[in-house]
Amino acid sequence: MTDPDSAAHELQRLVVQFVRAFGLHHPEQTPCGQPLSVAEAHTLMELDHAAPMSQQQLADRLRLQKSTVSRLVGGLERRGWIRRERTTYDARAFDVRLTEEGKRITAQVATARAARFRAIIETMPLGDRSGVLTALQTLVEASYDRNASSF
Repeated sequence: MTDPDSAAHELQRLVVQFVRAFGLHHPEQTPCGQPLSVAEAHTLMELDHAAPMSQQQLADRLRLQKSTVSRLVGGLERRGWIRRERTTYDARAFDVRLTEEGKRITAQVATARAARFRAIIETMPLGDRSGVLTALQTLVEASYDRNASSF
């Protein structure tokens, strides 16, 4: 398919099908069936990899607006999964880190996520796996906004 309009239409159709098949359109749970939003799961996973970090650093890593991250952090803090502490270098800023309960939930999400991706990859014929991963990497790179923070 060399016509850009036809290819763009087919890409749109397939991405919509992927979003639905993967469950990304369910705001109340992750695609791996955990009872939290995708944004909450990504927040927990980022904090698990690199906490503590400021809310601005978290916003940059998640590629979200600072106000969105502030709401996410507030909700996760109310659930007892994270805590905010004033930074020593800026009285207006907070460092964010997981609580022990947050670490438990994050491990649960990571286990469910790994199982979901393993189940998906195991359904693919061996000869197709590399091509699927290459195509997905190409899609990520083509979608990446060069002016936004890396992820």
